[in-house]
Amino acid sequence: MNGGISNGAAGRFRVRVARRAAVARDVVVLDLAPTGGTPLPTWEPGAHIDVEVAPGTERQYSLVATTPVGHWRVAVLREPDGRGGSVAVHERVDVGDELVVGGPRNHFGFDPARPAVFVAGGIGITPIAAMIEAAEAARTPWELHYAGRSRADMAFAADLAAAYPERVSILAADEGGRLDVAALLAAPRDAVVYCCGPTRLMDAVVAAAVHWPDGSVRVERFAALADATAPGDSFEVEFALTGETFTVPAERSVLAVAEDAGVFVLSSCREGTCGTCETPVLEGAVDHRDTVLSPAEQAEDRVMMICVSRAAAGCPKLVLEL
Repeated sequence: MNGGISNGAAGRFRVRVARRAAVARDVVVLDLAPTGGTPLPTWEPGAHIDVEVAPGTERQYSLVATTPVGHWRVAVLREPDGRGGSVAVHERVDVGDELVVGGPRNHFGFDPARPAVFVAGGIGITPIAAMIEAAEAARTPWELHYAGRSRADMAFAADLAAAYPERVSILAADEGGRLDVAALLAAPRDAVVYCCGPTRLMDAVVAAAVHWPDGSVRVERFAALADATAPGDSFEVEFALTGETFTVPAERSVLAVAEDAGVFVLSSCREGTCGTCETPVLEGAVDHRDTVLSPAEQAEDRVMMICVSRAAAGCPKLVLEL
């Protein structure tokens, strides 16, 4: 069982690949061990880590479990048409290799006090698997609806179905299985829906549950919004720790301006999907372009992802805690 901190990001450090195994077609599991005498940080279900999969290339992977010997477990889907990170893992990372990682961070938290409806598509099962373990430990009522192209492509499907046959629904497309999201979420319940998977699945879940109470749907997105890095209006930004004010041009990000000014900011994805550059907002209204914060969190304007988010239209200046 996992415990302890979740949102407080540990610094970057090295881990060693202690085990690598195929768990589905084009899916490998990596068990990551500490390289020194200090145990790996604890985490909560839904957390992810940043992994430097190749020089200059970082990707975010959800934590599946902490093994009995204290190793972190992640699962990586090979995506030939992706940006190259997963291919690098599959082709270059092996047992004994050392990797630089950061985190853990968690913007997909699990609430064991409320019944859970888990909806997973493909490799989106990774954070859900950790939540199921936590739900079992807390005796939280839960159900899983897991969709994929075929059982051969669906990591952990066989084990989950065997362990919890009455709670797990495996919907493989090549067997005629189809996840009817509208029917599943037609009637609001006293439960939280947790969804991770392809963008179209998460969008469908959010749309189908629009009549559920606020806060009833939580999704984990690792794909950037289409206009996340699109130019916007120029504005001023004040870094409160120094009192300096700079102009953020239409085609540049707050993060880029901060780096040019010598302000140290942790960052990773640079497209609003990982949460590494989350920064407190002291004054101003934000045009949120991330996929990390919930709509309610975005409406509060307390924090922003400075790699993509900007001052809202009509807001001439942001004051940030940097």
